[in-house]
Amino acid sequence: MSQNEEPKMDPAGSTQMFRRFVAENNEPEAAPKRPVTPYVLAGIGVVVAIGIIVAVVLAWS
Repeated sequence: MSQNEEPKMDPAGSTQMFRRFVAENNEPEAAPKRPVTPYVLAGIGVVVAIGIIVAVVLAWS
């Protein structure tokens, strides 16, 4: 065997191995981001409730 010869590779075999790797690569998906909307609505509700309580206390004083 001379030094100029390169080993012959099977491109179809490499492609099949790559496709199998991609198909079997089961990376865990990122956890879904928790929605912010309920926290914002709860905060607004607390502010409105405090505002109503303050208004009632001031009205009865």
